[in-house]
Amino acid sequence: MGYDHKKLLNYDLNIESLGEATIDSPLKFSDTKGDGVINFVSDEERVLAINSQNELKEWLNEGKEIPSFEKAGPRSKLYFTPGQTRSAVVTCGGLCPGLNSVIRALAYMNYYRYHNQFTYGVKYGYEGFIDSFGHGLINLTPETVEHIHKLGGTMLGSSRGPQDSGLIVDKLTQMNVSVLYTIGGDGTLRGAKDIADEIKRRNLKISVIGIPKTIDNDIMYTDKSFGFETAFSKACEAIDVAHVEAKGAYNGIGIVKVMGRSSGFVAANAATASNDVNFCLIPEVPFKLEGPGGFLEVLKNRLQRSHHAVILVAEGAGQNFFDDTNQAHDASGNKKLFDIGLFLKEEIKKYMAAHNVPTTVKYIDPSYIIRSTEPTPNDSLYCFQLAQHAVHAGMAGKTNLVIGRYNGEFVHLPMDLITSEHKRLDTESEMWLSVLETTGQPVKFGE
Repeated sequence: MGYDHKKLLNYDLNIESLGEATIDSPLKFSDTKGDGVINFVSDEERVLAINSQNELKEWLNEGKEIPSFEKAGPRSKLYFTPGQTRSAVVTCGGLCPGLNSVIRALAYMNYYRYHNQFTYGVKYGYEGFIDSFGHGLINLTPETVEHIHKLGGTMLGSSRGPQDSGLIVDKLTQMNVSVLYTIGGDGTLRGAKDIADEIKRRNLKISVIGIPKTIDNDIMYTDKSFGFETAFSKACEAIDVAHVEAKGAYNGIGIVKVMGRSSGFVAANAATASNDVNFCLIPEVPFKLEGPGGFLEVLKNRLQRSHHAVILVAEGAGQNFFDDTNQAHDASGNKKLFDIGLFLKEEIKKYMAAHNVPTTVKYIDPSYIIRSTEPTPNDSLYCFQLAQHAVHAGMAGKTNLVIGRYNGEFVHLPMDLITSEHKRLDTESEMWLSVLETTGQPVKFGE
């Protein structure tokens, strides 16, 4: 991902706090260095946003302050009292591998590390805060969450769409909650920011911490989002099936559609990892269907040489082929995408028939299987780390932030920065070059 770091000048990268942290942390660390230094993180520790020497020199030559993010981690002084702090956890939006792992880790961190007895699970997203829905609450004790990390989905349920932030803050106050953990994508995080702003308007002392969730891996200034690794790993299984189907028929074609509304990270990683994909289509690279060098002609040439092909397409690719005049939106305000997989299947069949090329086309959409599965062990570990840093931030009285990992370091990111735009795959990056090398496809179709 090639970031335009100059955009960071438009944002205040300092993290809001509810007030001075004066309470000693109950966390104990071994003195591994032998010099009396323990592993607490101070608010002065920062992680540079710029990661190349040339760019660093450019900023220094222009006399600009180098943008950086506050480092995440346990603080020696807390704002909230351990053992007396009540938290709430909510999951919103679509399902994603690892949701239960995050919930479990939040409960365990609060209970075992900070000795807090009440971590409320809010059922069915932001709806759970609104009494008229009648969803109720769960106290997330170690016993209630002990085995949930082995399961897909979320034990709390989820929902889409905004709710009245005023009513949500009323409920938080009624519950005597001091820290709210919101787990979701950009819509959820925008909602969390509205809640934090409402809390600030009322001069209340409630921390709001976001944990970003998107299979697409399109969160700005975050190396990867949880569930992403599981998603492209499971996508590889679908590619294996498509490859078998394609090779099982003369001029067989297997089409696999994966997640990626505006970013092709899942498709690109799965294509490179599987080594069986011949064409990878992503939103960042527009393509032409017909004409010299168009996708269909290149596909035909491939069939004439090898008599089979596997096509991997991100759901947001090729949306320009559809009439979006009356395009519907989901409850979160996202456009409902047209099915590019079915479209390609029909266009391929028509084109090949017109050119007297017999084909068998199989279309596989594993999206719901992927998003509902349990996380890989590495994803589960990452979920725990995100939750761990979220609880440290919440207990220290930090607010209006998102936990992310940038350049290998866990950091506190302002919510307004994270919700400003989506991260997109850099088509001049080593990642996309690897896709082109693995698939053998042209740089562009139709040129």
